[in-house]
Amino acid sequence: MFDLFLDDAPALVVVLPLIASAIIAFMPSKIWPWIISMIVLVFHLALSLHLIEEVSISKIIIYEFGNWEPPWGISFKIDGVNSGLQILFSSFVLISTFYSRKIFLNEIEAEDTGKAYSLWLLAIGSLNGIILTNDIFNLFVFLEISALASISLISLGAGLNRKALLAAFNYLIIGAIGATFYVIGVGFAYAMTGTLNMNDLIIQLSQYSEGQLAIFAGMSFMLIGLMVKAAIFPLHIWLPAAYSYAPSAVSTLLAALATKTILYFFARLLFEVFTIYENYLIIFLDFILFPLSVIAIFIGTLIAIYQDDIKKLLAFSSIAQIGYITLAFSLRDHSGITSGFVHIFNHALIKGGLFMSVGYFAILYKDRVTLSSIKGYGYKYPITSFALLICGLSLIGLPLTNGFISKLYLFQALYINQMYFPIALVAVSSALAVVYFWKIVEQMWFSDIKPKPEKEDPSIYFPIWMITISIILFGIYNAPIIEFSILSADYLTQGLQK
Repeated sequence: MFDLFLDDAPALVVVLPLIASAIIAFMPSKIWPWIISMIVLVFHLALSLHLIEEVSISKIIIYEFGNWEPPWGISFKIDGVNSGLQILFSSFVLISTFYSRKIFLNEIEAEDTGKAYSLWLLAIGSLNGIILTNDIFNLFVFLEISALASISLISLGAGLNRKALLAAFNYLIIGAIGATFYVIGVGFAYAMTGTLNMNDLIIQLSQYSEGQLAIFAGMSFMLIGLMVKAAIFPLHIWLPAAYSYAPSAVSTLLAALATKTILYFFARLLFEVFTIYENYLIIFLDFILFPLSVIAIFIGTLIAIYQDDIKKLLAFSSIAQIGYITLAFSLRDHSGITSGFVHIFNHALIKGGLFMSVGYFAILYKDRVTLSSIKGYGYKYPITSFALLICGLSLIGLPLTNGFISKLYLFQALYINQMYFPIALVAVSSALAVVYFWKIVEQMWFSDIKPKPEKEDPSIYFPIWMITISIILFGIYNAPIIEFSILSADYLTQGLQK
């Protein structure tokens, strides 16, 4: 019987959270929505582990809904590009859901618990759909479901700060613009090819010459739309407020996974579909994505230095970190794509751990966490503070952390491409990251206030330390992340080599 469910595992990892979301939406209980969410996500992780086992044997899984073959039907695809990301996603959402229970109880109204976990699972299911879909219109559907769920989750932060409503509204408007751009591009693609399936799209597009302006218009619309959704500079303006004013558990989910899943699809679209138009790809990567990435690294880092609100500081830091990922992709070779995926994996863990730690401080302080509010926290809450320290050192790129591996592979990719000036720029930006993180360390350990340790909640710091330990583990033993990233690059560079 269980084997029958395993046959439908590609669909279940998306459908299961969506069904559970509908079930718990109107539950008045404060505990049962969380319990059901945890049970669902345990099964979700088990199904993901099964999928990666199947991919290791068959190399690729194509799941066709209703046995309708493309281009008429919708399909999911699990292969070397997304199998590793699927495991990261499933593991992290389980840990962050465990972490979320007391965070939600302290940051949202008790009667909204069922709604919060309903939206939480809705976001998880739709983001997972973005990872697995092999259909460009189906991606639009999942983008909109995840956006609506995220907007609603962000607005739940209004109980603590009314600015959460403005942040949610900004996300709604800007996200709608991005979605409109993307779906216009899909319209162009469908008008030219008569298909929405990505595999079929590659075949159909290869029949058109590079002189077809309609194709270039469609490609441009789709890429701009995804750049808005992924908060790629300068289309990032929704991100700082959304990360800053959302409930802390929601900030963790958005910062760790939401933008990463869209960046993954962005890379897939570039190197799997649009690579058949080499001249267009070179122009976009060399003259648009590369310079924007370099600017993002500096702008994000410099603005972070001048932030007093720590969630805002981490939000602007994310803009810089997204810049590292897109800089790597702009190199358009195996080393660059590998480096980009290495940082997608590592930054998800780093930023997840940072937002988790700051979220705990927020409920302890019962207000927004600023530099002045955390004076002496290194002594007062040493368990969580030490986890925050390790995550921050990894963000900087300290050896024996996974952040160091990310920087190492990015430097290697830039060196292989003989891009010595960008190497210097990335080194300078890393040094500037020390400045804004040192401001946090200075307040926590080197202020005049040195209070006695207070009891910390193990149900909150335990998941934080699970992420922190993984950061150290993957800094010392990084083979799994490197292997998944190389496998992703292997698949995506097949198009570049044609």
